[in-house]
Amino acid sequence: MKKLSAFIRSRTALSTGFLKLFRYEFEVERHEGGMKRITWELMERGHTVSVLAYDPVRDAVVLGKEFRPGAMVSGDYPFTENLVSGGVSDDEQVITAAIREMQEEAGLALEEPTVIHPGAYVSSGGTSEKVAIVFGFVDSSRAGGIHGEGESENVLTVVLPAQEFIDRARAADMGDLKTCFAAYWLAEYRRLRAGA
Repeated sequence: MKKLSAFIRSRTALSTGFLKLFRYEFEVERHEGGMKRITWELMERGHTVSVLAYDPVRDAVVLGKEFRPGAMVSGDYPFTENLVSGGVSDDEQVITAAIREMQEEAGLALEEPTVIHPGAYVSSGGTSEKVAIVFGFVDSSRAGGIHGEGESENVLTVVLPAQEFIDRARAADMGDLKTCFAAYWLAEYRRLRAGA
C-alpha cells in the first residue's frame, strides 16, 4: 500500500491555557492522487501516563475517583473511577511519571512497573496527546483516603476486586477508554497467570 505524505504549512495559537489549541494548515496527499490543503484545530497538552495498579495478594486494583469535566459537559455523571493518571514532562521517563503519579494520587508505592503500552493517541483527529499505560504492583491494604491536593486535585482512592473491575468494563459501566483497555489487558494477564 502506498505511503502518503502530509506537510504542515502554518500553525496559529488560538488558546494557550492548560489545554493549548492551535489552528494548523496542512498540505495532504489524497488517496486518489493530488494534494489538498486543509485547515484543522488541534489541542496540544503533552503526553500522559495511566497506571494499572494491581495487588496480586488481594487480586484487586486501585483506581482514583475524581471530577471529570468532559463527562459532565457530555451529560454523564462527572465523578468517575479511572486509572491513576497524569502528565509526562518532556524530559521524564514514562515509568518515573507512573511511580510519581501513583504516590501523588493514591499515596502508594508502585512496585515492578512495566510499560504495557508505550503510547496510543487519545483522539488523533483532535489532539496530539498520547497516553502510555504502565502496569505495576501495589499493596491495596494500604490504599484509602483523598489525594492530589498538592496538584489542585481531589482524588478518592478506590479499591475494586479485579473481577469486578473487569466485569464493569465488559458491561460498559466504565466510560474511560484507557481504563477499559486496562481491564481487558488485566483479564488476559490473570488468565495467563492462572494457567502458569
